[in-house]
Amino acid sequence: MIKKILVTGGTGYIGSHSLVDLIEKGFEVISIDNCSRSFETSLDGVKQITGNSVKNYKIDLCDLEAVKAVFEEHKDITGIIHFAAYKSVPESIEKPLMYFRNNIESLTNILQCTEDYNIDYFVFSSSCSVYGEPQSLPVTEDTPVQEAQCAYARTKQMGEQMLQDIAQASKTKFIALRYFNPVGAHETAVIGEKSIDKPNNLVPIITETALGIREKMTVFGTDWKSRDGSCVRDYIHVCDIAEAHTMALKYLIKNTEAPNFDIINLGTGNGVSVLEAIVAFEEVSGKKLNYDLGPKREGDVGLIYSNCRKAKETFGWEAQRDIKVMMKSAWDWQLNQN
Repeated sequence: MIKKILVTGGTGYIGSHSLVDLIEKGFEVISIDNCSRSFETSLDGVKQITGNSVKNYKIDLCDLEAVKAVFEEHKDITGIIHFAAYKSVPESIEKPLMYFRNNIESLTNILQCTEDYNIDYFVFSSSCSVYGEPQSLPVTEDTPVQEAQCAYARTKQMGEQMLQDIAQASKTKFIALRYFNPVGAHETAVIGEKSIDKPNNLVPIITETALGIREKMTVFGTDWKSRDGSCVRDYIHVCDIAEAHTMALKYLIKNTEAPNFDIINLGTGNGVSVLEAIVAFEEVSGKKLNYDLGPKREGDVGLIYSNCRKAKETFGWEAQRDIKVMMKSAWDWQLNQN
């Protein structure tokens, strides 16, 4: 039987790639996304890649009655992948209350419907930001969670705690996927990372600088304890992340003995510095970037990368695409947009 999956934030960056992977793996999908931080036109790209039109309900997840109406219309939903959330670290530092209201209230509402409509499976979009400034590397799922560096990270910590508590009293199976730094775009360059506002993430800033949309970019921090003094991140291709969500769902469906709540890292296991990422981009694009070196930013974690052994052991997932593939796909996407 084909299972119907609700993807919240389905018109967003990771959400749209997840829709593609779910469709290609035989699932039926619907989306809820108010498009406050994304573009509904991404669903045109999903259709172009898969041949399938995806129904999006353009409602605010903070409106419980509107969310319930979707579940009333689709009483055959068996699983939920919850991406929808605000995600800007600088904005969350400036407007913490907005982040708590949006990210926590929307999660509360979707969890209420999960309970009311007896949804079997729930995959939560978490983040490596929950680890704060880790005391040791690489980060495993057992690494102690440190003080959150911003309100965004705090909402992910709180979200995980909510799921853990609810799982003790629910028949729903929950997995929180803590992923590291999603980058890149679909190989067709039809969907990719697109922001309503100026992007705060490294790779879109790189591609915009290369294209001349930005005059130059800034590398924040030169004295982190890394090989070259710049921040180190575990960059992971968005299509690898999308595949992990589908595999996590399949794992829950097939394994009745799976724990009610689990946490799993998604990353490559390799730390790449900002300056190394710039070099990788310059190699695949043939473009020299105009950048300067600046001070550290508030809320930034210096070095973080993953140990992802648990994902492979649990449901057979590991990242397939390296930093050059990530940069090449992001550049192709940027060129296609222009």
